[in-house]
Amino acid sequence: MTRRSVTVTGPLVDAVCVGESMVTFLPTRPGRLADVPAFTRAVGGAESNVACALAAAGHRARWVGRVGADGFGDHLLSTITAYGVDTAAVRRDPHRPTGVYFRTDADRSTDAHEVVYYRAGSAASAMSPETVPYDTVADTRILHLTGITAALSPGCRALLYELTEPRPARPLISFDVNHRPALWRDGEAPEVLRELANRADVVFVGADEARTLWGAHGFRDVADLIDRPRTLVVKLGEDGARAADRRPGSPARTEDADADGAAPAQRPPRVDVVSAVGAGDAFAAGFLSATLRGLPLRDRLRHGHLGAAAALTVPGDLAPPPGRARADRLAALDDDAWGRLHLGPGWTTAGTEADEEVRTR
Repeated sequence: MTRRSVTVTGPLVDAVCVGESMVTFLPTRPGRLADVPAFTRAVGGAESNVACALAAAGHRARWVGRVGADGFGDHLLSTITAYGVDTAAVRRDPHRPTGVYFRTDADRSTDAHEVVYYRAGSAASAMSPETVPYDTVADTRILHLTGITAALSPGCRALLYELTEPRPARPLISFDVNHRPALWRDGEAPEVLRELANRADVVFVGADEARTLWGAHGFRDVADLIDRPRTLVVKLGEDGARAADRRPGSPARTEDADADGAAPAQRPPRVDVVSAVGAGDAFAAGFLSATLRGLPLRDRLRHGHLGAAAALTVPGDLAPPPGRARADRLAALDDDAWGRLHLGPGWTTAGTEADEEVRTR
């Protein structure tokens, strides 16, 4: 494949997120899909979720993908644009439909949770190095990708290899492993996802994903397997998240980071969960927002947790993040106050700070 040499001359956006967005149908009541009588339409997609959260947090964000020339594609574009995301580079496919999916009103981690995708042959599955030229994503500080795209088609997988190719002046590559077992049919997920992670600069992976994919147990095992990115974030479930900044002398490292640049784990605040869907994307957006601002590892992790807490307290994938000043104030709490923080539905909206402050005492 011929490598394109791109010179970026215009102003950089803060983040470009590349991947599939779909229309999601949320149940109007709990129960099996077979028993739910009606659904509410919303928008879902890991990469567009991150773009929307970053835009809502005040960053210049662009989502790049493909949708069908249909009503669902119209809905996706209007909804994502309304969050302040630049969608000018999204292409409409006249021959392939926009992907959709249905899910039940339950935690994704339980056996009772159901998700049914109608995305095979979607417009997004036709993404490739030819349909998503590198120059549409190069003018950015951060390029965010996920392992979901690699599972959609051979062309999509080739696109991720193209975008993560080492080249002069490439943007910071952020990669969320986002392993979706149902999308992988060829048994290549462990090798492909590890290779793509090691081609990135910032990597997000859940400890459960790492255990399933590579038999890794704990932060150190994952760090040994994904040893090239300069920043590694391992999500530890109820135990929070831990990150390593491997750049020697980085001003964004914490004072208590170990010799390998790994900061102590940061536990999340207590949250009254409404739905777990979208929390991982919101965590990534919070962490990347803090990265763009050059904050230390501890604060980047805490901003990730606050983003996740916003998503956890709403029924859909997308939630308004807390204002920047408020998020900064919460992230700066001492360890005792952070440990007492308890967030419920509506906590990101104006007028709830007094109640929130009471709940940290």
